[in-house]
Amino acid sequence: MKRVSTVAALRRELGKLRKNGKTVGLVPTMGALHEGHLTLVRKARAKCDVVVVSVFVNPLQFGPNEDFASYPRRLARDAALLKGCGVDLLFAPTAETFYEPDHQTMIVSPKVQSMYCGQYRPGHFSGALTVVAKLFFAAQPDFAFFGKKDWQQAWLIEKMTRDLNWPIRIVKVPTVRGKDGLALSSRNEYLSEAERAGAPAIRAALVALEKSFRAGERRVALLKRNAERTIEKAGGKIQYLEIASCRTLMPLKALDEEAVVLVAAFFGKTRLIDNIELKNRR
Repeated sequence: MKRVSTVAALRRELGKLRKNGKTVGLVPTMGALHEGHLTLVRKARAKCDVVVVSVFVNPLQFGPNEDFASYPRRLARDAALLKGCGVDLLFAPTAETFYEPDHQTMIVSPKVQSMYCGQYRPGHFSGALTVVAKLFFAAQPDFAFFGKKDWQQAWLIEKMTRDLNWPIRIVKVPTVRGKDGLALSSRNEYLSEAERAGAPAIRAALVALEKSFRAGERRVALLKRNAERTIEKAGGKIQYLEIASCRTLMPLKALDEEAVVLVAAFFGKTRLIDNIELKNRR
């Protein structure tokens, strides 16, 4: 595995590897890697001839009062894990090498980026889309791999890719969870012991909602209210819980198409997100 820190070096190394029709897979990350990230890497390794992983804590997607300064940075450990997964290239730029000093251009998806997580994290998705766009231009992958835990982000990235006619296949990989159902996240380590014990209620609430849906319940307000109560009973504070169209990501008043339940909740000061898809099974 080679490690590079500039776009020029990344393109130079990819030029050596991308020969005879070899496919390139890109896995963008912010580091502090856990099994969820490594699952994406393994999917890329199984599908692509060349695997590139970026490790970059992107300042553009953090708000003024968010955890940019304290976000875990463990590049040496991350590099060792990636090497063990057979990654070909590790791209680990700094903000100074990746962004121009007077960087101004941003990718905006105005309708959906201001909803759900975007309502509470202004500018977050514009920052995320911008860094992914820059990574796409830098690596020019055939495939890019994203986890379904960040459902709204993956939807926006896939929409951006279609809108801009990029010949990149977005591969969305199911969420990796702990034994108790909690979605793996770098932020889980912020939880106290008591908060960590309560946090799996998020998944339990979503599973119960999906079970009610499969049993025939279609009252959106009731499904949402029951899920919210389960999370709150475990000590969580709901930021939002919505049922949206998988196709448009607009909120649904009637469950007459494939839907996704999106939730963000606080346990203590730690904000956790999760989701579950609602599909009519035949």
